[in-house]
Amino acid sequence: MGDDQQRVSPGQTPKLQPAPRLMLRESVYESVKRLLMDHDLEPGTRLSIDGLSRDLQVSPTPVREALFRCEAEGLVVRRPNAGYLVAPLLGRQALLDLYDIRLLLEPAAAARAALNASDRDRQDIDDAIEAMTPAVYGDSYQAYRDFAEEDAKLHRTIASASGNPLIAETLDRLRAHVHSYRLYFRHGIADVTATEHQAIRDTILDHDPAAAEQAMRTHLENSRIRLLNAYDQAEEV
Repeated sequence: MGDDQQRVSPGQTPKLQPAPRLMLRESVYESVKRLLMDHDLEPGTRLSIDGLSRDLQVSPTPVREALFRCEAEGLVVRRPNAGYLVAPLLGRQALLDLYDIRLLLEPAAAARAALNASDRDRQDIDDAIEAMTPAVYGDSYQAYRDFAEEDAKLHRTIASASGNPLIAETLDRLRAHVHSYRLYFRHGIADVTATEHQAIRDTILDHDPAAAEQAMRTHLENSRIRLLNAYDQAEEV
């Protein structure tokens, strides 16, 4: 065995490392997603696979895979004879429509989760809350990435814990967090959402469906106000 190979004692499980190709794919995906989330490209801009691969100094394959994933998240759209384009931001009415659907589904999901969540669900909810401890974030999506991922995880876990898979599937298709963070991650949302998230967590852990429903409703109504304020500020610029 060469010196550069890991020696494993009998009975010891070796630590697995991501394959280089997987690491490359994730790196390219995050680079492309950061470009889109940070608004470095205007909505409607055509994305060149060859151009992105040159800029990132990789082959076209991981770029193509990254764009495919971004399309599934609603960040890019694919048009015949035009390839991939940067997806438009949601308009004001579309945002209102999105929150109308969320307010129909998520308070009910929280109430059901207070009754149906497993111990594993409750631990996942608690872990997501703890990982979103307020901090000072920079003015970029990269700085907010972990917060955004844990926020999405929290809502996804609550929806799944409701015991109704259709709620979770519907919310997943809405891609609400991607649309929201693309608009307002620069507006200091971490601190103001912490108390709301904790209230949701506490009511679910207390097995209180009525309080869980109200806590989620309050959070979404406040989130809608914050998002619309951010949208209006962007329109004024």
